[in-house]
Amino acid sequence: MRYDLIIFDNDGVLVDSEPISNRLLAGYLTELGHPTSYEDSIRDYMGSAMHRIHELVLERTGQRLPDDFDDVFHRRVFAAFERELEPVPGAVGVLEKLAAGGVPYCVASSGSHERIRVGHRKTGLDRWFDDSRVFSSQDVGRGKPAPDLFLHAARCMGVEPAKCAVVEDSPLGVRAAVAAGMDVFGFTAMTPADRLAGAGQLFSDMGELADLLV
Repeated sequence: MRYDLIIFDNDGVLVDSEPISNRLLAGYLTELGHPTSYEDSIRDYMGSAMHRIHELVLERTGQRLPDDFDDVFHRRVFAAFERELEPVPGAVGVLEKLAAGGVPYCVASSGSHERIRVGHRKTGLDRWFDDSRVFSSQDVGRGKPAPDLFLHAARCMGVEPAKCAVVEDSPLGVRAAVAAGMDVFGFTAMTPADRLAGAGQLFSDMGELADLLV
């Protein structure tokens, strides 16, 4: 293995949550008077921390989202996760291979710690990620596309950025990893390859990842 640490994004990379959360986000923003399609949500908000949604809506409309926006949205998302959420096909196999080979790995997500944990419990991925392997944008001052989260994860795991590989499926995440000085593997299952052009390697099947990392 040419890397000392593999850093996974969570939503869309480990858990198949992006279709669920973007469907609900588009619906909720539309309900609040900000017409948003599913495609709009994927394009504008996929990979974002919650504060970026607030910032973009304010910038575009001059209106602030309700104070309880995050709480209401997360309640809807968590309820849908309990009904629908599954692991990304191939993710468990990749984690098994990394663990068997003694390769350190962790998750660094724009989502809150609660969101990460809810998704991992529902999909059974919690067995692969104890607290020492879970990092959230809540842990740093700036979320993606700033490099802070990935640099924080590498520092906590005791690995130099140049020896880290990041697995990402969003343009914001790719930008953050590149800014952190890390190699990026862009997962194109949901995101057009041209939107992940900053990644050094593109792939569409999570089952291929372990071989690509060697």
